[in-house]
Amino acid sequence: MLLGFEHVGMTVSDMDRAVAFYCDLLGLKLALRKQVDRGEMGFFDTGTGMLEVFAPTTKTVDRFRDVPNHEAGLRHITFAFSSVDEKFAELEAAGIEVVERPRDAFHKEMIQRVAFVRDHDGILVELIERAPGRTS
Repeated sequence: MLLGFEHVGMTVSDMDRAVAFYCDLLGLKLALRKQVDRGEMGFFDTGTGMLEVFAPTTKTVDRFRDVPNHEAGLRHITFAFSSVDEKFAELEAAGIEVVERPRDAFHKEMIQRVAFVRDHDGILVELIERAPGRTS
């Protein structure tokens, strides 16, 4: 029996910068951070699942590559906020790379507002407001 969504794993170039972005700016909670073989691991709690982050000790972590439409792969990670406009303004003021400013969403049944930014490694992060009445 399925219990729920657990986590998505990703690689970053610097754990301190990941904590600063995902915890300090986006509001995730650092549940675990520790040294492991070949790097450092962190588990960031969203309240409804986790983001597993690995920062290798190597200094040659390449910037995130957007997945072309004709390739399989993960395209972005998404976090829901009570106000996309407020969160976006906070991120923009902090100097976070903007991809798409807040706008009304295309799939109004699921999402009311949407915006896109990139973290320090270029990972595409979608910010959304859920459609009215939607709880998950």
